[in-house]
Amino acid sequence: MSAASATTLPAYFEAIYAEDDPFGYRSRWYEARKRALLLAALPQARVGTAWELGCSNGELTAALAPRCERLLATDLDARAVALAQARTASLQHVRVECMQHPAQWPDGRFDLVVFSEVGYYFDVGDLDLTARRLRDTLSADGVLVACHWRHAFDAAPLCGGQVHATLARTFGRGLFLYEDADLRLEAWSMQDRSVAQREALR
Repeated sequence: MSAASATTLPAYFEAIYAEDDPFGYRSRWYEARKRALLLAALPQARVGTAWELGCSNGELTAALAPRCERLLATDLDARAVALAQARTASLQHVRVECMQHPAQWPDGRFDLVVFSEVGYYFDVGDLDLTARRLRDTLSADGVLVACHWRHAFDAAPLCGGQVHATLARTFGRGLFLYEDADLRLEAWSMQDRSVAQREALR
């Protein structure tokens, strides 16, 4: 666990986004592979309304967009939001907004929420609140997908394992889990139905 104890301050992200791609989303195979894993693991080929919380510069947003009828992407940093808006400018069904969670929250319910590489920036209290609000914002058959780096780092109050443990306490039994030495990819659903059950194969 990092020495940090409070939710990471917006100033950290302002400094990070002096660069267009500070995390290497466009250049690293690790990031391309992670996106492919996440997209392949989604239990539905297409969803109605989706929300990506913590969209950064919009690389995952652009990859997720073809799977969604409507997609909201949010980030607390204005520069990240501008980059994501530019990345998805040709996609009329995608909306990118600046929001600081959990204090700010979108209206409505979502069939899919993607919570990727963002949970460990919250402190324990903010993460607990965010997890509860995520549960309440899913539609009746909604799915939450979370993906996080497993190793602690100085800018984050929590590690990925703590984030997923909090989500598991809030949501209960998971829908699927993939884990390797560096990342954990996991999902929870309001309806405990497998991909085969969703397609009436069993």
